[in-house]
Amino acid sequence: MERIEEGTLLWEPSKERKENSNIVQYMNWLKEKESLHFSDYHSLWKWSVEQAEDFWESIWEYFDIQSQTPYHSVLTTHQMPGAKWFPGASINYTEHIFRNRDFNKTAIVHNSELRSTTEVTWGKLYQDTAALQRTLLNLGVTKGDRVVAYVANIYESTVAFLATASIGAIWSSASPDFGTQSVIDRFKQIEPKVMITVDGYSYGGKEFNRLNVVENIQKELPSLEATIAIPYLNTRADFSRLKNVTLWDNAVSSDDKLVMTYEYVPFNDPIWVLFSSGTTGKPKPIVQSQGGILLEHLKALTLHCDLDENDRFFWFTTTGWMMWNFLVGGLLTGSTVILYDGNPSYPNIKNLWKLAEETKMTVFGTSASYITACMKEGFSPKDEFDLSHLKNISSTGSPLPPEGFKWCYDNVKEDLWIASVSGGTDVCTAFILGLPILPVYAGELQSRGLGAQIESFNEYGKAKIDEVGELVLTKPFPSMPIYFWNDRDGSRMHDSYFDMYDGIWRHGDYLKITERETCVIYGRSDATINRGGVRIGTSEIYRAVDQVKEVLDSLIVDIPLANGNSFVPLFVIMKEGYELTDSIKKEIKQQIKTQCSPRHVPTEIYEVKELPKTLNGKKLEVPVKKILMGQPLEKIVNKGSLSNERSLDYFVDFAKKLETL
Repeated sequence: MERIEEGTLLWEPSKERKENSNIVQYMNWLKEKESLHFSDYHSLWKWSVEQAEDFWESIWEYFDIQSQTPYHSVLTTHQMPGAKWFPGASINYTEHIFRNRDFNKTAIVHNSELRSTTEVTWGKLYQDTAALQRTLLNLGVTKGDRVVAYVANIYESTVAFLATASIGAIWSSASPDFGTQSVIDRFKQIEPKVMITVDGYSYGGKEFNRLNVVENIQKELPSLEATIAIPYLNTRADFSRLKNVTLWDNAVSSDDKLVMTYEYVPFNDPIWVLFSSGTTGKPKPIVQSQGGILLEHLKALTLHCDLDENDRFFWFTTTGWMMWNFLVGGLLTGSTVILYDGNPSYPNIKNLWKLAEETKMTVFGTSASYITACMKEGFSPKDEFDLSHLKNISSTGSPLPPEGFKWCYDNVKEDLWIASVSGGTDVCTAFILGLPILPVYAGELQSRGLGAQIESFNEYGKAKIDEVGELVLTKPFPSMPIYFWNDRDGSRMHDSYFDMYDGIWRHGDYLKITERETCVIYGRSDATINRGGVRIGTSEIYRAVDQVKEVLDSLIVDIPLANGNSFVPLFVIMKEGYELTDSIKKEIKQQIKTQCSPRHVPTEIYEVKELPKTLNGKKLEVPVKKILMGQPLEKIVNKGSLSNERSLDYFVDFAKKLETL
């Protein structure tokens, strides 16, 4: 793999692309309506954070937010936590999904290992949602009740969420590959009234019946009154052991054309409960508001992702990751949303590119690890698939290395807008995003999002440019959590975000903001490698290791020792057919020495069969570090949140050996 210098210019948008972009249309609207003139995006961003109330009010007006009651002010206070947005307003998220839609056009395209590609019109989506709304109401679900879903990323899941939000009930979902205790730890906290579930799923060609799991989960949910069951794995699945079952077909059946009703809720009322990955202790129940999510997703998906009714928007995700909520939010723009359920690399790594061709995808959302895996496979999607419709590749989950950017241009399409983005479950959006009117530089995220006062703080709490520091938000943001569930005194939320800097949100990533206002993410700030007082992000190490063709994946941690030194092991998975030899170790160390620094060369390199990852594919750097520091496994890792919990056995055994160091 050819190394490319970070910051290399790779692409610039054409004049036509700029002029037709949604962000330029918004800037023209500001000029006409508010007499606000901005010469470039950066001046627009500066206004959006310095005059936050004016900016968010303009978003309200630009997207013609429907409210049953007027708002009294845009923002109650600039202090965090505690700021409230648009008090007095009462809105409904689902109403904004369906307004002004052509019911004959395609709303959703869905495909899975169990189902062939199917297109669903806006008309059918509306009727199914209206019918399920009626079913939920008949089951006694009202505003504020919790509806939980143990569901795959399929069409029915989207219907279920929209119906839930339409009546002001609160949604929460988990993917069916989540373990029993992991789901109980999530759902039991919020005391659901109704559960929507599949009977199982298929992944990598293997079928997994989950009915016993669902039954065990329900035994731990005393608040649960009813089940809506989706026969997904087996059309004749037996749901009889579950509570008060209604089959999906019955739940959405109707002989008449139904008209949906909308329960208007206060702007700051909950829309859903998202859960942190839960790798340590019980997952945090993060509550976001109907209004905050509505405004932020309209802004991010329209102005930054540049979506409109002509787009076909895809992101590989499961219902257990906030990117599913973000993907469904694409419906707010009128775009066609593409859902996929299954292993992205089954039957081979070309699978998603085949889906892109078949569905005429315009925006391909994926993870940095998937792009890196394609790169290591050494194939060119453009040589095998018609990707003429594709205008954008978006990437999240971990930093996309510069070589990943270059691979896309060389192997996917030359005229391609690449947007590496960063945000998280905590805000259910990306607040460092792409922008179709800006150039693309290798390894860099194009822009801080509108309305997001993102800064990079040094160890003294001062904002710096061109220095790596803590990613912070210094002003309120609409999709921040309104609270954590059952966190009555707010202490758990305070400890999660505001314990380092008083009144300032610390996100937990290492960030550099360049002089040209682009951003570079270097990984989690609590997982950085500190050698001789010099810190670097783990992403820099992984980028260097990626240059070694025999290595498939890697994980590095920095273990402080009692004598004041540190032990830095690097764990690698070798490609099939290779083993870790002394010569490969030497090459790995040389790459890190050359690309990072001599002091960041690992103490030792070890071959492992697999690395522990969450169900969303994120490496468990911090939990592995804690295991190797001797902390008990049961206190630092929620095994049900892992995709491969047995991978931890190696590190538990390894920790015992470290005790002799």
